[in-house]
Amino acid sequence: MSLRSNRVAEQMKKEITEIIARKIKDPRVGFVTVTEVAVTGDLQQATVYITSLGNERERAESLQALEKASGFIRSEVGSRIRLRRTPELAFEFDTAIEYGNKIDALLRGLHEDK
Repeated sequence: MSLRSNRVAEQMKKEITEIIARKIKDPRVGFVTVTEVAVTGDLQQATVYITSLGNERERAESLQALEKASGFIRSEVGSRIRLRRTPELAFEFDTAIEYGNKIDALLRGLHEDK
């Protein structure tokens, strides 16, 4: 990503976090944290990586609610950030934290075996 797309991604991350926390009233959206926003170089599409508390069903419902509200979130982002065209949003779960926890548990298991 270029410097401009990195700056846009960081600003979008900040704004989307605030929009989810304050504007989204859907009860299916639990405690959701935006971990990263990846914007394409032409600023046409953005992937929003999230983490959520709860079991697998609650996480899937949160993701489904965010996907349903993506048009509203996109319009809010468009009104807050001055861009010629607001990127289309796609939401995905960030698996990096789970992967890191798994590696950490494996390393602790190896350490305990010694």
